[in-house]
Amino acid sequence: MTESVDWEAVRDEMPVAERWAYFDHAAVAPVSTSTRRAMDEWTRDACEDGVAGWAKWRKSVENTRRLGAELLGADAREVALVRNTTEGLSIVAEGWPWEPGDNVVTFTSEFPSNRLPWQNLATRGVECRLVPTTDERIDLERLAETIDERTRIVSVSWVGYATGYRIDLDAVAEVVHDRGALLCVDGIQGMGVVPVDTSRTPIDFLAADGHKWLLGPEGAGLLFVRQDHLERLRPVGVGWNSVATAGDFGSAEQTLKRSAARYEGGTYAMPSLVGFAVALRQLVDRGPAATSERILSVTTELCSRLVSLGAEIASDRTDEHWSGIVSCTLPSRDPLELKKRCEEAGVLVNVRGGRLRLSPHVYTNEDDVQRLVEIVRDQR
Repeated sequence: MTESVDWEAVRDEMPVAERWAYFDHAAVAPVSTSTRRAMDEWTRDACEDGVAGWAKWRKSVENTRRLGAELLGADAREVALVRNTTEGLSIVAEGWPWEPGDNVVTFTSEFPSNRLPWQNLATRGVECRLVPTTDERIDLERLAETIDERTRIVSVSWVGYATGYRIDLDAVAEVVHDRGALLCVDGIQGMGVVPVDTSRTPIDFLAADGHKWLLGPEGAGLLFVRQDHLERLRPVGVGWNSVATAGDFGSAEQTLKRSAARYEGGTYAMPSLVGFAVALRQLVDRGPAATSERILSVTTELCSRLVSLGAEIASDRTDEHWSGIVSCTLPSRDPLELKKRCEEAGVLVNVRGGRLRLSPHVYTNEDDVQRLVEIVRDQR
C-alpha cells in the first residue's frame, strides 16, 4: 500500500527535514509548506482586506470539520472544532450532568490533560478514580473492578504519551459499556497514526488537536461527540456561535445548534483552522491506512537499529498495541544528556518517564535514522 505514495515527495513538503532529523512528533510537529502557505494567505488577506474576506474563510471552517469527520468515520454534525485536546476533554468533563456521589475513572499514567479536568470535578462532589498501570498497559479486569453503579465516564488515552502503548478501543469500550458507563478518549497520540472508525468502534467522546501526528498547527483540534449524547452534554462557554441563529445578532433566540458545533461558542482561531484543513486534506489524500503502514515500517526499522546498539525497547510493538512512539533505554547512558547531544547534532528527540522517546513520521527516511544511530553509537 505504501508503494502507491511517493514518500520523498511528502518529505519535500517538510522543510524541517532540510536541517533536522525530526523524531519528536509526539511533542510538537512541524507543518508542511502547503500548510504554511494557507496560513500565510489568511494572514495576508487579514492584513490587506480585513473583514472583506471573512465569508470565504468562514466556509473553510466547514471544510475542516468535514475532513475531521472523514478521518473519524463520523457524521460532520458529531464534530466540534476546538483549540486543543484539553479544551475538548474539559467540554465533556464540565458539560456532563454530574450528581454528587458520581465518579469518573481514569488511569495513573494519563497525561495531565486527561486527569486534571476530571480531578477538578471534586468541587461538584464527583470522585476521580485512578486505575494503576505499568508502562501505560491497561488491565481490563482491574478496570472492570473499579467501575461501579455510580461511574458515569471512563476516560483513557488511545495511545500513551510516554511508552506509546495503544489500547484496544473496542475491548475497552465493551468493558465500559457492559457496566453502564460511557467511554471518553484522549486521541491525540493516535490520530494520524492508526485509522479509527467511530461508526464501528463505539466510543462516546474523543478529543485530539492537530499539532502532533496530524502535522497541523497549534490552536486547532477536533472533539467527537456521538449524536446520542448531544442533548445530555451541557454546553459551556455558550456564545453567538452556539445557537441556530448564529450570525443574526439581533435575535433573542437561544435554541442551540443541533450539532456538536453548539460547543464552539464564539469566534474561531481562523489561521490555525485554515492550516489544519490543509494538513487533514494531505492525510486524507495519502490515505490513513498507507500512513499507518509507513509509520509502522519506519518505527520497526528504528527499533531494529536501536536494539543492535544494545537498547532496551519499552514500547509494546505487537500488532495490537504498537504506535508511532518508540520508548527505549540505553544502558549506562543518561537520556537527558543524549537528548542534548542529539540536538547539538541536528537530531530532535525527547525524554519521557526517564527513557528516550522517539517519534518519527512518514517523511522520516534512512538518512534520519542513520544520523540518530551514529550519535547513539558515539555516546557509548
